[in-house]
This record gives sequence, structure tokens and C-alpha cells, in this order.
Amino acid sequence: MFSRRQSELQPLPLGNEGKEGGVLQASLESLNLYKNITMAEELKQVADLVSENTIFCTKEVLTSDEASRYLGISKSYLYKLTMSKQIPHYKPMGKMCYFNRLELEAWLQSNRVATEAEINSRAQSYCMKKGGAL
Repeated sequence: MFSRRQSELQPLPLGNEGKEGGVLQASLESLNLYKNITMAEELKQVADLVSENTIFCTKEVLTSDEASRYLGISKSYLYKLTMSKQIPHYKPMGKMCYFNRLELEAWLQSNRVATEAEINSRAQSYCMKKGGAL
């Protein structure tokens, strides 16, 4: 297939000795630069996520944007809840809405749905008080 023997083949130079070697070196350098830029962008994204998530743990009063992200709902749905006065909020200047993080957590945990076992237990204790049995 090949007319040249293995001993006749020589590796391409990696320096600026030949045209192919210079192109190869430049390609390697640009690849390393691309990797460094990509890694820096990924590190910045991770740092942004960490700082964004620590806001929820440390900040007591949240803006509308922060509250919607904290609750995992859209901003328009949050506005709907505030307009119908279904969610606790504050309007110190009459325009901007602010939310207390602890009150939001309490609101999220309101209207707990009982499990089937809890309902059966309540029903059984209710029937026992009335003198009946299930």
C-alpha cells in the first residue's frame, strides 16, 4: 500500500522549523487558549451560582426577582399572588414589593395535606370518641 518504509518517515517538527510545524504549533496554542477561556467561563458560572444561592441563605428581605427564584415560580405568578393578597409581602414606598424569606417559607408550608395514614388515624380516633367502631 505505502511506498515509504517505516524508517523513512519522520515526525513533523513542532517548532517554527517548517510550515507544517508552525501551523501545528499555532493550532496547539489556540486550542490551549480556547480551553483556558472555556474553563474560565465555566468557573465564572459556578461562582455566580454559588453567590446567587448564598443570597437566599443570608438575605432576610428579598426583592420580587429573588422571591420568584426562591419560590420556583414565575414573576407574573408572584405578582398575581401579591395582587390577590394570598402571599405575605411588604410595600414600604407603595410601589416596590419586598418579601420576608422566613414568611415565604411559612407560606410555602401552609395548607399541609395529610397522608392517608394520618386521615385513617383521625377517623379511627373520632369514631372511638363517639362509641362506634370502624
